[in-house]
Amino acid sequence: MNFKRLTGVILSVVLTLMIRPGSAVASDKDDVVATVNQFLDNLGDKTLDKALATCDAFVSIIDEFPPHEWHGRTACGDWWKAYNAYNEKSGITDTGSSLGTPWTVDLTGDRAYFVAPMIYTFKQHGKPVKETASFAVSLRHAPTGWRITGWAFSKQKVD
Repeated sequence: MNFKRLTGVILSVVLTLMIRPGSAVASDKDDVVATVNQFLDNLGDKTLDKALATCDAFVSIIDEFPPHEWHGRTACGDWWKAYNAYNEKSGITDTGSSLGTPWTVDLTGDRAYFVAPMIYTFKQHGKPVKETASFAVSLRHAPTGWRITGWAFSKQKVD
Protein backbone atom coordinates (compact mmCIF):
# COMPACT_ATOMS: atom_id res chain seq x y z
CA MET A 1 0.00 0.00 0.00
CA ASN A 2 1.30 3.46 -0.90
CA PHE A 3 1.20 5.39 2.40
CA LYS A 4 2.24 8.68 0.78
CA ARG A 5 -0.70 8.53 -1.59
CA LEU A 6 -3.11 7.50 1.20
CA THR A 7 -1.81 10.29 3.43
CA GLY A 8 -2.25 12.78 0.57
CA VAL A 9 -5.83 11.67 -0.04
CA ILE A 10 -6.72 11.85 3.66
CA LEU A 11 -5.12 15.28 3.98
CA SER A 12 -7.02 16.52 0.92
CA VAL A 13 -10.33 15.28 2.33
CA VAL A 14 -9.68 16.84 5.75
CA LEU A 15 -8.69 20.19 4.22
CA THR A 16 -11.75 20.17 1.97
CA LEU A 17 -14.02 19.52 4.93
CA MET A 18 -12.34 22.26 6.93
CA ILE A 19 -12.50 24.85 4.15
CA ARG A 20 -15.98 24.21 2.75
CA PRO A 21 -18.00 24.95 5.92
CA GLY A 22 -16.23 28.28 6.29
CA SER A 23 -17.02 29.18 2.72
CA ALA A 24 -20.65 28.16 3.19
CA VAL A 25 -20.86 30.25 6.38
CA ALA A 26 -19.32 33.27 4.65
CA SER A 27 -21.76 32.87 1.77
CA ASP A 28 -24.71 32.53 4.15
CA LYS A 29 -23.57 35.63 6.05
CA ASP A 30 -23.40 37.55 2.77
CA ASP A 31 -26.90 36.30 1.90
CA VAL A 32 -28.24 37.41 5.30
CA VAL A 33 -26.78 40.90 4.81
CA ALA A 34 -28.18 41.01 1.25
CA THR A 35 -31.67 40.09 2.52
CA VAL A 36 -31.63 42.87 5.13
CA ASN A 37 -30.43 45.36 2.50
CA GLN A 38 -33.08 44.17 0.04
CA PHE A 39 -35.74 44.91 2.63
CA LEU A 40 -34.45 48.40 3.41
CA ASP A 41 -33.49 49.35 -0.16
CA ASN A 42 -36.95 48.55 -1.53
CA LEU A 43 -39.11 50.40 0.98
CA GLY A 44 -40.93 52.53 -1.54
CA ASP A 45 -44.30 52.45 -3.22
CA LYS A 46 -42.90 51.19 -6.54
CA THR A 47 -40.64 48.50 -5.07
CA LEU A 48 -42.47 47.57 -1.87
CA ASP A 49 -43.23 44.08 -3.19
CA LYS A 50 -39.46 43.37 -3.27
CA ALA A 51 -39.15 44.49 0.36
CA LEU A 52 -42.17 42.46 1.49
CA ALA A 53 -40.78 39.39 -0.32
CA THR A 54 -38.00 39.28 2.29
CA CYS A 55 -40.50 38.84 5.13
CA ASP A 56 -41.27 35.36 6.44
CA ALA A 57 -44.81 34.03 6.86
CA PHE A 58 -44.93 35.27 10.46
CA VAL A 59 -42.99 38.39 11.52
CA SER A 60 -42.63 40.44 14.71
CA ILE A 61 -41.60 44.11 14.49
CA ILE A 62 -40.75 46.71 17.14
CA ASP A 63 -40.29 50.34 16.09
CA GLU A 64 -40.31 53.82 17.60
CA PHE A 65 -43.72 55.02 16.38
CA PRO A 66 -47.20 53.91 17.50
CA PRO A 67 -48.44 51.28 17.91
CA HIS A 68 -44.76 50.28 18.35
CA GLU A 69 -45.25 46.58 17.57
CA TRP A 70 -46.64 44.52 14.73
CA HIS A 71 -46.81 40.77 14.43
CA GLY A 72 -48.37 38.13 12.28
CA ARG A 73 -48.68 37.25 8.64
CA THR A 74 -49.22 40.86 7.52
CA ALA A 75 -46.79 42.53 9.95
CA CYS A 76 -44.42 43.93 7.32
CA GLY A 77 -47.23 45.43 5.24
CA ASP A 78 -49.06 46.70 8.33
CA TRP A 79 -45.85 48.34 9.57
CA TRP A 80 -45.41 50.05 6.17
CA LYS A 81 -48.96 51.46 6.31
CA ALA A 82 -48.47 52.68 9.90
CA TYR A 83 -45.08 54.19 9.00
CA ASN A 84 -46.58 56.21 6.16
CA ALA A 85 -49.57 57.31 8.25
CA TYR A 86 -47.29 58.39 11.10
CA ASN A 87 -45.02 60.31 8.75
CA GLU A 88 -47.94 62.12 7.15
CA LYS A 89 -49.45 63.02 10.53
CA SER A 90 -46.06 64.17 11.88
CA GLY A 91 -44.99 66.22 8.86
CA ILE A 92 -42.13 63.85 8.02
CA THR A 93 -40.81 63.82 4.45
CA ASP A 94 -37.65 62.99 2.51
CA THR A 95 -36.87 59.86 4.53
CA GLY A 96 -33.77 57.77 3.99
CA SER A 97 -31.78 55.16 5.83
CA SER A 98 -28.35 53.64 5.57
CA LEU A 99 -26.82 50.68 7.34
CA GLY A 100 -23.28 50.67 8.58
CA THR A 101 -21.01 47.66 8.67
CA PRO A 102 -22.79 44.90 10.60
CA TRP A 103 -21.65 44.41 14.19
CA THR A 104 -23.08 40.91 14.27
CA VAL A 105 -24.10 38.29 11.74
CA ASP A 106 -24.54 35.07 13.71
CA LEU A 107 -25.69 31.84 12.09
CA THR A 108 -27.06 28.80 13.89
CA GLY A 109 -28.49 26.16 11.60
CA ASP A 110 -31.36 27.71 9.64
CA ARG A 111 -31.49 30.83 11.85
CA ALA A 112 -29.55 34.08 11.73
CA TYR A 113 -29.20 37.18 13.90
CA PHE A 114 -28.04 40.47 12.37
CA VAL A 115 -27.24 43.77 14.09
CA ALA A 116 -25.88 46.91 12.45
CA PRO A 117 -25.71 50.63 13.11
CA MET A 118 -28.21 52.66 11.13
CA ILE A 119 -28.60 56.30 10.22
CA TYR A 120 -32.19 57.41 9.55
CA THR A 121 -32.60 60.86 8.01
CA PHE A 122 -35.73 62.87 7.27
CA LYS A 123 -37.23 66.32 7.32
CA GLN A 124 -39.86 67.15 9.90
CA HIS A 125 -41.85 70.22 8.98
CA GLY A 126 -38.97 71.09 6.65
CA LYS A 127 -36.25 70.80 9.30
CA PRO A 128 -33.53 68.15 8.73
CA VAL A 129 -33.33 65.41 11.37
CA LYS A 130 -30.77 62.62 11.76
CA GLU A 131 -31.33 59.63 14.02
CA THR A 132 -28.53 57.29 14.96
CA ALA A 133 -29.86 53.85 15.76
CA SER A 134 -29.22 50.15 15.76
CA PHE A 135 -31.15 47.71 13.61
CA ALA A 136 -31.49 44.14 14.87
CA VAL A 137 -32.98 41.47 12.62
CA SER A 138 -33.75 37.77 13.05
CA LEU A 139 -33.99 35.57 9.97
CA ARG A 140 -34.89 32.01 8.99
CA HIS A 141 -33.47 30.13 6.03
CA ALA A 142 -36.49 29.03 3.99
CA PRO A 143 -36.47 27.02 0.75
CA THR A 144 -36.61 30.36 -1.10
CA GLY A 145 -33.68 31.89 0.83
CA TRP A 146 -33.26 33.93 3.99
CA ARG A 147 -36.48 35.50 5.28
CA ILE A 148 -36.93 38.09 8.02
CA THR A 149 -38.79 36.74 11.07
CA GLY A 150 -38.42 39.82 13.22
CA TRP A 151 -36.69 43.14 13.56
CA ALA A 152 -36.33 46.05 15.93
CA PHE A 153 -35.23 49.63 15.33
CA SER A 154 -33.66 51.19 18.40
CA LYS A 155 -33.13 54.94 18.29
CA GLN A 156 -30.03 56.07 20.18
CA LYS A 157 -29.48 59.73 19.32
CA VAL A 158 -31.35 62.48 17.47
CA ASP A 159 -29.55 65.43 15.85
